[in-house]
Amino acid sequence: MFSSSKKTNPQAAAKQAPPSILSAGLTVNGDLNSDGEVQIDCLVNGDVTAARLAIGENAKVVGEVVAEHVLIRGEVIGRIRAKSVELDKTAKVRGDIWHELLSIAAGAKIEGLCKFAENPREMVAKLSVVASADAKDETEKTVQKAIKGAAETGLSGALPGLARAATATS
Repeated sequence: MFSSSKKTNPQAAAKQAPPSILSAGLTVNGDLNSDGEVQIDCLVNGDVTAARLAIGENAKVVGEVVAEHVLIRGEVIGRIRAKSVELDKTAKVRGDIWHELLSIAAGAKIEGLCKFAENPREMVAKLSVVASADAKDETEKTVQKAIKGAAETGLSGALPGLARAATATS
């Protein structure tokens, strides 16, 4: 009747810890890191890293989201990198989504690139190097166009710095 055949494993119990819940009315300024599950129902200004992440309908995250599994019902402004991303009908995302699995419900709003990646959680170094190189090239092109435009329209006399730059590049 009272046998010891059902022994509990303390390590398994530790892995089944309850989720960390950030309730409505709270504002978090800074990064959040967790090895477990996190539920966000508030405003977070910072990056969020977790094994599993749920962003509530009235929640907003301004920063990068990195997780194994992400369920978004609220708003995210920033890049999302997760193995599995699920966007509910109330989700609003402004930023790129790097994923292995992506589920988008009718009504979800996305403004950004959705890109398949084999290991999206480990792509941070590669992405930041590519983004900074692209940004540098784009900035240089924009400056060169402005310099040439100023020289062609005669504005270089009104803007002496541009005049020097235009003659230096010509």
